[in-house]
Amino acid sequence: MRALTYHGPHDVRCETVPDPELPNERGALVQVDAAGICGSDLHIYDGHGFVPHTGYPLGHEAVGHVAEVGSAVSRFRVGDRVLVSASVGCGRCRSCGRGHVALCENPAEAGVYGIGHALGGCQAEAVAVPSADTNLVAADGLDDDAALVLTDNAPTGWYGARMGRIEPGDTVAVVGLGPVGLMALAGAFLMGASEVFAIDLVPERRARAEDMGATPIEGDAVEEIRRRTGGAGVDVAVEAVGADETIALALRLVRRTGRVSVVGVSQARAFPFDMTVAQLKALEFTIGLCSVQRELEALLPLTVSGRLHPGDVVTHRFPLSQGADAYALFASRTDGVGKVVLDCSR
Repeated sequence: MRALTYHGPHDVRCETVPDPELPNERGALVQVDAAGICGSDLHIYDGHGFVPHTGYPLGHEAVGHVAEVGSAVSRFRVGDRVLVSASVGCGRCRSCGRGHVALCENPAEAGVYGIGHALGGCQAEAVAVPSADTNLVAADGLDDDAALVLTDNAPTGWYGARMGRIEPGDTVAVVGLGPVGLMALAGAFLMGASEVFAIDLVPERRARAEDMGATPIEGDAVEEIRRRTGGAGVDVAVEAVGADETIALALRLVRRTGRVSVVGVSQARAFPFDMTVAQLKALEFTIGLCSVQRELEALLPLTVSGRLHPGDVVTHRFPLSQGADAYALFASRTDGVGKVVLDCSR
């Protein structure tokens, strides 16, 4: 089959690789119709991979059709249209049972697609899915764009807003307006935020956030938000980048007793956290990886009912054969690029 493979910084190739095999009796094979490029894929693209290896298929976001199921799979049949959850767990351990699939305690049946050779990536014509009853979700009533964004970006943004404990009337700042940040912004409004401030260096992203009802912030974000909040700062800041600088900014944006929720993927081994400021302001700080399956319990009905529109963040489409160009555009943050979708049949 064809897949996008990683060979070093800024070196992504569409190549022929071995077809995936059924993992075991609990697994499934999915024919991928469309795949997404995630912001965390750019860590790999820029040479900051999560493993030292190269040559593996990339990607952890896909929507497609079930091509084969193991004998122990009970929820899915060949031909079912599904979204492939970005969080992968065994479905049987204590963490999975509590909804924390991203914290699965069985490393032999958990992980992340497309960050190494352990689990083949979804930016391919097909993908092997372990523990299919846990890691596949029926895509009934969803168009491809919405289903694709629901594999990761929308749940991660919603998770960031939820972990910030946004309450009706709260003021919120979202730092980073890629697809995850925009979904956090949408989630904040659904949770009752009275005003959401949108922070990003890219003007087109700020404009998109403004179209969604947010207040775009230019220049000195701390000074401007303090001015707009009577000197206090926001109740909640959701950080969707993962860089030291943007996490530090989020900490400075919140008021006393404020909450900071970090969902941007950080690879920092040490972060200069100002404990004195945090203690004096009585801040709450939370960081984690999203368990997609848990967040979809809220997001699927919101999407089907028309209250949430995940597909709106999609801006560009490429055939799989032009995956290298798609990565280059996404990394450039030009041409108003938001969510990039790959057509895996072309």
